[in-house]
Amino acid sequence: MDKQIVFTEPNVAQLHEVNEMRMEPDRVKVKTVFSTISNGTERANLTGDPTIGINVKDGAPAVFPRRLGYSTSGIVVETGSEVKGFEVGDRVAMCWTTHRSHNVVGTNGLVKIKSENISFAAASVAHIAAFPLAAIRKTRLEIGESAMVMGLGPLGILAIGLLRAAGATPVIAVDPVKERREKALKFGADYAFDPYEPSFVDEIKALTGGVKVAIEVTGVGEGLNQALDCMARFGRVALLGCTRNSDFTVDYYRKVHGPGITLIGAHTMARPQNESHPGYFTTLDDMRTVLDLIALGRLDIDSLVDEVHSPNECGEVYNRLAFDKKFPQFVQFDWRML
Repeated sequence: MDKQIVFTEPNVAQLHEVNEMRMEPDRVKVKTVFSTISNGTERANLTGDPTIGINVKDGAPAVFPRRLGYSTSGIVVETGSEVKGFEVGDRVAMCWTTHRSHNVVGTNGLVKIKSENISFAAASVAHIAAFPLAAIRKTRLEIGESAMVMGLGPLGILAIGLLRAAGATPVIAVDPVKERREKALKFGADYAFDPYEPSFVDEIKALTGGVKVAIEVTGVGEGLNQALDCMARFGRVALLGCTRNSDFTVDYYRKVHGPGITLIGAHTMARPQNESHPGYFTTLDDMRTVLDLIALGRLDIDSLVDEVHSPNECGEVYNRLAFDKKFPQFVQFDWRML
């Protein structure tokens, strides 16, 4: 029997014994070592938020049970007869999996961890890190351009490190929480600001002359409005944060149309499935990039991890995710603790 974390009802997570996943000739079975919580998506699913996906109709009832946990790492323990390129014993990062002791996936959901410099903990963040990387690519950031990140949850803090690696100058972190700003400075931000300070916009413009690239991760109207207020003429804003409501009031004429601002949809599903091209990489190619940056010491994912738990503790962990506004940015499950 396998074990899997299941959201059995709103705000309740339990570790269940489940049947082993069926193997097919084109599948790979992986023993999970680490899985990382994706705070926003998993909180929305855990609480029964009706806006959990772009294809969910308004007013659709929340259906439970649910199974989440799409960014994981582990060791290949079995390969199907048609599988090429993967062998038993390979260390891999996985995408679109679940918090489960064993995952069975196709080769289109696996990337080899080639360097011993990469921990399982860091590799289990690779899929999540591919989200902000795709957003940055879509902005066509040039070396030396100023860049700002609005909101420093997991995606936002990862965007900080990736922007630094991409050559943004300066990299500006924005969040009302002091501890998050301090963490962003350690992870690569050159400056960090509280958006609720009265002089926020004036300080950003004095520093940059207007921001060229913004990664908007708050997913709320106020965050987008503030980002637009900070932009240079012809600036580009990637909308990375999932908007859980439609409470947006934007003066498009003055803030977008007039200054020639480009608004870019940056949902991670809005990317090619099979072949990468400039500005638009596949999920696997973005994951490979993240792993290469980790291996070369340009992205220190291990330093971001706040807490590591046994899957047996999932009930308490997800209770905090549902109700604690100070839930940490990076919380992981170590499946070797079972």
